[in-house]
Amino acid sequence: MTRVDVAVVGSGPNGLAAAVTMARAGLTVHVHEQAPTLGGGLRGEALFDSRVRHDLCAAVHPMAAASAFFREFDLPARGVGLLRPPIAYAHPLDGGRAAFAHHDLATTCDRLGPDGQRWHRLMAPLVRHSRGVTDLLLSGQRSLPRDLSAPLLLGTRVLGQLLHGNGLRTEAARALLTGVAAHAVGRLPSPPSAAIALLLGHLAHATGWPLPEGGSIRIAEALADDLHAHGGVVHTGHRISRLAELDARVIMLDTAPNGLLALAGDRLPPRYARALRRFRYGPGAAKADFLVSEPIPWADPEVGRAGTVHLGGTRAETVAAENATVRGEPVDDPFVLVVDPAVTDPTRAVGGRRPVWAYAHVPNGDTRDPVPLITRRIERYAPGFADTVVAARGVPAAEYETYNPNYPGGDIGAGALTLKQSLFRPLPAWNPYRTPLPGVYLCSASTPPGPSVHGMCGHLAARAALRDEFHITTAPSLRPRDGVPPTDTARRAS
Repeated sequence: MTRVDVAVVGSGPNGLAAAVTMARAGLTVHVHEQAPTLGGGLRGEALFDSRVRHDLCAAVHPMAAASAFFREFDLPARGVGLLRPPIAYAHPLDGGRAAFAHHDLATTCDRLGPDGQRWHRLMAPLVRHSRGVTDLLLSGQRSLPRDLSAPLLLGTRVLGQLLHGNGLRTEAARALLTGVAAHAVGRLPSPPSAAIALLLGHLAHATGWPLPEGGSIRIAEALADDLHAHGGVVHTGHRISRLAELDARVIMLDTAPNGLLALAGDRLPPRYARALRRFRYGPGAAKADFLVSEPIPWADPEVGRAGTVHLGGTRAETVAAENATVRGEPVDDPFVLVVDPAVTDPTRAVGGRRPVWAYAHVPNGDTRDPVPLITRRIERYAPGFADTVVAARGVPAAEYETYNPNYPGGDIGAGALTLKQSLFRPLPAWNPYRTPLPGVYLCSASTPPGPSVHGMCGHLAARAALRDEFHITTAPSLRPRDGVPPTDTARRAS
């Protein structure tokens, strides 16, 4: 194998973000992906009908419109349509009721009745300072923020959420905010879940919760296209078992800590290896993909206009289910996220059939088939859903690691979002990306700022490696090159 400047293991969004950043700095970059196709959590596949593509992991991407990396990379300028539903997320309740987070903040507040003013006080300042708030939470958090008001806005609201739910009193508003907090896939309430609720909650009224037109794979293709345009190479179907297989000055690992332990063998210092083994993984996600013959028949038809639907019941029900899941206790009514992509992207429905995407939060390593669990949850708020299902496939949490080794036990966040592990991922260090091995860096969601499709873990890790290994201190531009048409990544990747 020819020696290169940089070898990247893993082609998820962080691996590709690291590769793009380093290739744009003028370095030779090779990406190694063990799966037959690139993309990691962005991959898609026609599971039941050759005309209908299902997103295998991520489907909705608030961070693809909001993170500093993707703002500069500019997906729309590269032909990736980020379609924003008018209702970012909905939270059905029993009796045909539901709460809605419209993109328009005023509409949301009007619909929340007595809690409308409280929701406005909670979200409006965050929306006004959205870039500062987002950049603070999606940073390495090792330097002062540019917007000094962002920590104050977040701090007071996180504290308010922990102490009194930010003053929300109606069941609709309380459930609406709790459903967003549940994206932390951890204990409720907690500082990390409160921060995530504020980040995702305000983005619904700012840059939105968009879906990429044609599916999540379009984001991976755009990243790989740019990498190819700057001389990078992607090797798919190529599993790296040992670091010694890579002849590169720098190695970037888009892997969880257990992946680094496996690749390094006995090369890691014992103290560092012990610290990685103490890294905690969180609850699992069990995935169900449905092929259906019509839109989901929600009891409240307006729920069918939402890009994302949270099925958790009341605030108390959601908190109880999530906390039991954290304790490793299987529940019959887990928190479920549901997306009907064709609601936002009509091209996803073909020949009268459409995909439905759903996750259930379950204990790490849970072996239950999620299809009946999730079907029962949807039926509670959409009677008759089961009659629309043409085909279904379930992936238990215990099997998700087979799809992506970065999901131990089904933990799609590559590490529990506890307070400690939100601040110190994967372990306390000023430079959390650099490992004790010369030239070896971690760039996965197990490093700051953590999970979601924002590219910042890979970008920040690449910036650290550029500075430390190549003495490049100026960040390369990520902007699209004028006059360079999009390329067909699917055919160019080898």
